[in-house]
Amino acid sequence: MKRNPLCGRNFEYYSEDPYLAGKMAAVLIRGIQFNGISACVKHFAVNNQEERRMVIDTIVDERTLREIYLTAFEIAVKEGKTKTVMSSYNMLTGTHTNENMHLMRDILRDEWGFDGVVVTDWGGNNDRVAGLLAGNELEMPTTDGETDKEIVEAIKSGKIQEKVLDECVDRLLDLIFTTEKVFEKPHINFDTKEHHQMAQKVAEESIILLKNEGNILPLKKDAKVAVIGDFAEEARYQGAGSSIVNPTILNHTLDCLDESSIKAIGFEPGFERYGKKNKKKIDKACELASRADVVLLYIGLDEVTEAEGLDRENMKIPKNQVELLHAIYEVNRNIVVVLSCGSAVEMPWIDRVKGLVHGYLSGQAGAKAVLNVLTGKVNPSGKLAESYPFRYEDTPSYHHFPGKEVSVEYREGPYIGYRYYDTANIPVLFPFGYGLSYTTFAYADLKVSRKGVTFNITNTGNHAGSEIAQLYVGCKSEAIFRPKKELKGFKKVYLQPGETKEVTISFNDKTFRYFNVKTNQWEIEDAEYEIMIGASSVDIRLNGNLHVEGTAAPVPYEKEKLPSYYSGKVSNVSLEEFEHLIGRKVPDPNWDRSKPLGYNDTIAQCQYAKGGF
Repeated sequence: MKRNPLCGRNFEYYSEDPYLAGKMAAVLIRGIQFNGISACVKHFAVNNQEERRMVIDTIVDERTLREIYLTAFEIAVKEGKTKTVMSSYNMLTGTHTNENMHLMRDILRDEWGFDGVVVTDWGGNNDRVAGLLAGNELEMPTTDGETDKEIVEAIKSGKIQEKVLDECVDRLLDLIFTTEKVFEKPHINFDTKEHHQMAQKVAEESIILLKNEGNILPLKKDAKVAVIGDFAEEARYQGAGSSIVNPTILNHTLDCLDESSIKAIGFEPGFERYGKKNKKKIDKACELASRADVVLLYIGLDEVTEAEGLDRENMKIPKNQVELLHAIYEVNRNIVVVLSCGSAVEMPWIDRVKGLVHGYLSGQAGAKAVLNVLTGKVNPSGKLAESYPFRYEDTPSYHHFPGKEVSVEYREGPYIGYRYYDTANIPVLFPFGYGLSYTTFAYADLKVSRKGVTFNITNTGNHAGSEIAQLYVGCKSEAIFRPKKELKGFKKVYLQPGETKEVTISFNDKTFRYFNVKTNQWEIEDAEYEIMIGASSVDIRLNGNLHVEGTAAPVPYEKEKLPSYYSGKVSNVSLEEFEHLIGRKVPDPNWDRSKPLGYNDTIAQCQYAKGGF
């Protein structure tokens, strides 16, 4: 989950919403495994920071763990049928995740019925025997037999029963046997150009139009366009770290301009890629911009800013890029920003641009896909899978990210992303689910039944296009604290101008449920529920109501002891209130300076070491 905008690997994460992340994962898993190989879902679980990621202890209440941080994995396991799950580096409530019996046995194996293989993250094994007892079969990378000896000794001493080892071996053998069939097929040389076209289509479907003042987009065919920004010459198309892949073909904007209908009058890089100020480049860019009708400004985050192993220092675009934007604004007000980054950024400069196209990290064909959107060859239809706050200080986990020494406290509970902003009435720059189009859509005729909802969408504009309709549900009862609304379904609909289609979104086992910490299971609250259909989390077009019979479970909370959670204003929850929520004392978040340094300690801790000659 995108718990905090500064998490260093947010560019790898799907969303701030578990239902959306889970559904996207499940269909990808089914596609991968259709070809006879195994998908691997990672990182299980609550891996939401890079700082001290190998040992940081995540302190989170059970309900938030289940509803926010495990639901996506549950969908991936139950609906995607993933063959492997990768455990995360971090600890959960004092135990490394791959050794955590509650996580690995109670939930993953027993509750979800996962019968596949659990693999450690690279170097993520802490205690081989403890991991094996929890059902962690595969250690990566190999230790050249060192930990195998530990298993043998554990069998001899009776620490591990042989039948437990047999279970793990059986699962490994099953993975081997069910994935070796692909090697029996004859080798086929795939068509790289055809695959590149698919990569382009995927990028086109996901690009998001965030601003289009005065309909500056699509670009007019006779407009003189200045292309500015280092990312136009060298595409920022993927993240850094273990996610790096080798493209078969790689598009850069400058190489694709001739194929587009854009009348480009020149290119200037405008800025140094990794933050160094260069006035000469700014001056050249401004001279070019002064001669153009429209400026296409390619900016974003570089590969050093977004990378595995470290969290971002702030939510800002590099200062030299912002200085370039302000300088161009002085000579040309018709600026269209093409943004390339994998996580949310602050945009105090938003009023100085008329157009904003967000490509995220759009892959090897992304540059050409963006040009197709800019020229109107493709009507943008992507929607944000995360909220964009005005400033980092507005985020609910601002005071508790990252955990610096021993632990990180998830004091915000279930209120991450739009769940917090919408409930606490915090305005955002761009809400979850937001995205513009070159056409317009009207919603009408909502019908709510016990099985789901139906409604009509009409394309009321002049261009064919797609709309992603979103189903949100809010419980009207005040007995149990909940976010104001939660995503429970979505559907993408393609429409010609003037065309109307009926849309159906069904309810499922996750539509009304919540996790009750008293009964230790999923329950349904007997209450009136608001059914909302929207174009984003804040742009609700249709409303309905439905009474749902509950499971008669006891109320799990004492309301007077959890005022922040019942109000949703969780930006600064007290330690006392958080401890009441989790039902135990929070461990000391600071290193024990008296203990000798060990395998999992950091160089930073050496400042507390004692020694002499």
